[in-house]
Amino acid sequence: MSQPDSRSVASPPLGEHSGQLPFPPVVLGIAGCSGSGKTTLACELARALNGIHFHLDSYYRDLSHLPLAERATKNFDDPAIIESPLLATHIAALARGEAIERPLYDFATFCRIPGQTETVRSGRFLIVEGIFSLYYPELLPLYHLRVFVDTPDELCFERRLKRDIEQRGRTPESVRRQYEATVRPACLAFIR
Repeated sequence: MSQPDSRSVASPPLGEHSGQLPFPPVVLGIAGCSGSGKTTLACELARALNGIHFHLDSYYRDLSHLPLAERATKNFDDPAIIESPLLATHIAALARGEAIERPLYDFATFCRIPGQTETVRSGRFLIVEGIFSLYYPELLPLYHLRVFVDTPDELCFERRLKRDIEQRGRTPESVRRQYEATVRPACLAFIR
C-alpha cells in the first residue's frame, strides 16, 4: 500500500486566477443626510479596515442629452436621479468578490464622462456610502451592517456649504437655495 505523497502541491485559493476574492467581503451600508459626516466615517473605516470606500456619486444619471442650464435645475436629492439598477448590479457583483467598471461622473457638467470608467475590485470590507445607500430595497440584503449617521440639520448645512463652495465651485447663494428647495425636503422625504 502506498503512502500519500507529502510533496503534493496545494491547489491555489479559490478565485486566485479568476480575479475574485477567495471569500465574499463584509459589506457595510452607510447613509445619512447631505453633510452628516457619512463620507468621513466611510473613509476612516475603509482606511482602518483596509477596505474599499464605495460612494454612490458615480451613479447619478447621465444628463448630457439636456442643455447645461436644464441639467443644473435637476433635483440631485431625489432617489430617481440615481441609476439604481446599475448600482444594485455593481454592488451585488462586488459583494460576490467580483470586479466592476464604475462610471465616472463630472459634477461640473452634470454628466458621466463618456467612454470612461474605473475598475473597482472588492476588498475584505466594502463600505457603500451615500445619501441613498439604505434607500433602495435591492441593496439592503447585501449589507452585513447598516449605519445611519444622524447629524443636526444646522451642522449638515454648514458642512454642505463649505464643501460645495470649496470643491464644486458653487456660490453661497446657490448652495443655500438648493439646500432649502431640494436637499432638506428630500432628506425628510427619502433619507430620514
